[in-house]
Amino acid sequence: MKLPGPDHPITITHNPRRVRVEVDGHVIADSAAALTLQEASYPAVQYIPRADIEMGFFGRTDRHTNCPYKGEASYYSASIDANILENVAWSYEDPYPAMDQIRDHLAFYTDKVRVYEVDAAV
Repeated sequence: MKLPGPDHPITITHNPRRVRVEVDGHVIADSAAALTLQEASYPAVQYIPRADIEMGFFGRTDRHTNCPYKGEASYYSASIDANILENVAWSYEDPYPAMDQIRDHLAFYTDKVRVYEVDAAV
């Protein structure tokens, strides 16, 4: 386990805008409680609370990866209109203590789904 620091900064902030995730015209997530995780020089990632995701579309896969800063990631595929999107989302279900804010959230690959902001959060 590594801690974020000057050599590898990670910040997590509440996104003040509503965030939606869409696949082929279907909104599968809609949240006013998304978290924006900015890690080093990587593009920012939106982490959406599970409560704001249509989890009935998702099934957990056998894929796992490990981040020395966040912990072990579990992956999810989505089945929408007979279209299966393999490993489209990931979640740190038991993140390291410094990243505990992203527990019970999913993040999505933006090359597989559309993740966008729509308006000011309530």
